[in-house]
This record gives sequence, structure tokens and C-alpha cells, in this order.
Amino acid sequence: MTDETTRGSYSQPGPPAPAAIRATDRDRDLAIGVLQESYSEGRLTKAEHDARVGRALTARTYADLGLLTADLPARPGYVDAPDILQRRHTNGLAVAALICGVAQPFTAMVTTIPAIALGHIARGQIKRTGDDGRSMATWGMALGWAGLAASVVFILAVLALIVVVARSAHGS
Repeated sequence: MTDETTRGSYSQPGPPAPAAIRATDRDRDLAIGVLQESYSEGRLTKAEHDARVGRALTARTYADLGLLTADLPARPGYVDAPDILQRRHTNGLAVAALICGVAQPFTAMVTTIPAIALGHIARGQIKRTGDDGRSMATWGMALGWAGLAASVVFILAVLALIVVVARSAHGS
């Protein structure tokens, strides 16, 4: 192979060339997103789109994905194989959402609403930019919703207890 993605200063037994690195499910999803966007813009026919998506689902390396999207403009946040080591980072709001979700019991549930809000915002940003951290944002948001539900149940239980005590005090 002599294409630019496999050439470089890497020699065996050193690190693999970026194009030879195995792709993740997230990388396949990003490539499929480029294909879908290109299809919706009219750059690909239905048959081309379907064939490329099928190959993207079975792609094993960045080079495999690169071949499928090389003739298409990349959307913002899409990481090409040579850039993979420099451009991937975790969304900061996703980290904050998870921290707020975990911290709820220690903050008297003050971080419940921030966990939910930050999780929703982070997921939107991750969808647009392709940053890492989707699972952190989801967990932070889920913990926030669980904390909110627990708080509502606790408040309702306290109110029910107050009603029962008030009725028994008036009844005796």
C-alpha cells in the first residue's frame, strides 16, 4: 500500500500508522453520519449510500472508513485517521453532568437540576461535534432524573406522614 494514510515515519516494531488503528463503533457512526449527510445533499445516489453504509458497518480500521468518505466533505467534528491522535477529546459538560449526578447525595440534591441540564446540553454538543463523553453525559442526566424522582417521592412521603400525624392528633 502506498497511499498517504499508510506511509509515514512509522517503522516496525513501533506504533501503527494512524490509518491502521482499529475503528470504534463511534468512528463508524461518524463515518455513516458523513455518508448520510452527503446522501441528503445529493452527493451520493441511494445505491452508493446503501453500499457505503454497509461497508462502514463492517469497517475494521480508519483506513477502511477513510476509503468510504475520502471523496466527500467531512462534517464538523468528523475525525480523519491522520488526525485521530490530536483531535479527540471529552466534552467538558459531559464530565460536569456526571460529577453533578454523582454528587447529589453529598449536596442535598442541589446538583440534581444541573446534572439534568448539563447532560442534555452535552449530548447535543457531542452530537454536533463528535466529541467523546456521550455515556458520561447520559449517566449524569440519568442520575439527575433519578435524583429528581427520589426527591419527589421523599417529599410526597413526608407530606403523607404529616397528614397522617395531623389526622391522628385531631382524632384523639
